[in-house]
Amino acid sequence: MLYVAASVVALGFFVTLEITARRYGLPGPVTSQVQEIVFAPKSGFLLYSGMGLMMVVLTWRERLIAAGAAIGIDIVIFLVRWVADAKVTEGHPFGNGALWVMLGCVVIAITRRTGRERALLLKGAGLGLLLVAGRKIGDTWLLITAKSRPTVLDPYLAAADHALGNPSWMAGRIVEAMGPIGAHVLQFVYAQLPVAAVIVSLYQLRNVAVERRFPGHHLVRTFLAIGLLGPAIYMVFPVVGPIFAYGTGAFGTGGELWATANLWPHTLPPISAPHSIPYDEITPRNCMPSLHTAWATAIFIHSRQGPRLLRFAGTFWLIATLGATLGFGYHYGVDLIAGVVFALTVETALRSFARGWDRSGIRLVAHGTTVFAALLVSYRYLPTQMAGHPWLFGPLLLLAMASVIHGYVRTTRLWEPKAAPALQPEPQPGLV
Repeated sequence: MLYVAASVVALGFFVTLEITARRYGLPGPVTSQVQEIVFAPKSGFLLYSGMGLMMVVLTWRERLIAAGAAIGIDIVIFLVRWVADAKVTEGHPFGNGALWVMLGCVVIAITRRTGRERALLLKGAGLGLLLVAGRKIGDTWLLITAKSRPTVLDPYLAAADHALGNPSWMAGRIVEAMGPIGAHVLQFVYAQLPVAAVIVSLYQLRNVAVERRFPGHHLVRTFLAIGLLGPAIYMVFPVVGPIFAYGTGAFGTGGELWATANLWPHTLPPISAPHSIPYDEITPRNCMPSLHTAWATAIFIHSRQGPRLLRFAGTFWLIATLGATLGFGYHYGVDLIAGVVFALTVETALRSFARGWDRSGIRLVAHGTTVFAALLVSYRYLPTQMAGHPWLFGPLLLLAMASVIHGYVRTTRLWEPKAAPALQPEPQPGLV
């Protein structure tokens, strides 16, 4: 019943977002997803990653059949496009087959399976489709933020960022000095974050096919929840980022027409009374909080349960993502602090829901929510004071984030099952 209720709510949200997008003259997530059945998908890697998640419920024989069917369908569609001379100008020339297979598994579950096997296959297919749908929902959210928020609050964050020493400006110069190779590596890490999430999730869900059930909590739940809740904050605190608000930068077009000045990354923005500024209806207002930081934090947390190689990969992805978000001018330093607090709060809430709410979980969620709200309020109403007293407000921001991290580590350690001590053999009486 819980999965049915969640599915109904998700479907209702999906349809609502579609209607809202149409009112702004934009293609909604439903339209975009249906188009990818035939047309070139935006990300073939994401579709195959979603199919990989679905296959955790299949046997090895069924996995081989599903993978072969997906590749075969992609080859057929590629040949049809080649014969019709329909060149792929945007997106990837593959991935349709993976979407067809996921939809086919839904049909098989409804028509050919019963009982627990039907439920398990539907959960697996739903998990893969939710990952894909989450990307479409996110893209639609970003378009809506650009259309519905004509002004942005970047001067407020630029002023507040002085309390941290303007890390985006410093990271931008570092990435620029690294040259094209380092920039391409960071860009790949930044763009393929969902693929990293799928790799960690596949490890967590590796026993589903044998146990015939999903674990109570896993990374996909946190990943989707962050993507669902985060854009609502974009609407409250619309920000485009340093490279768009303060110059063209070294790695992209930036905001040539709408930037207040060409300052990033070589000239620090002046400290002055902040005010909202108008911006175009194309650039997403997707900075506060940094969801890439939140997602990378979630990947790091869940990779701690894996082997050494997975833990190393999770650490690398977190560090590289932080470097990319700052170094490419996509975010301010204060965005990252808010993103970490946001991720830990969402993760705690989902873990508490899975294991049952108790006093420690409620207290930590309340603490994280309070800190996150305090950060937003301070960025909006105290940026000038933060810029004028960096030695006070900088440590306070870091301590606020550290308090949530410390609370999360301490609380979740208490939640971990403790190994029972080994029983010692009772001494036996012997012959004298």
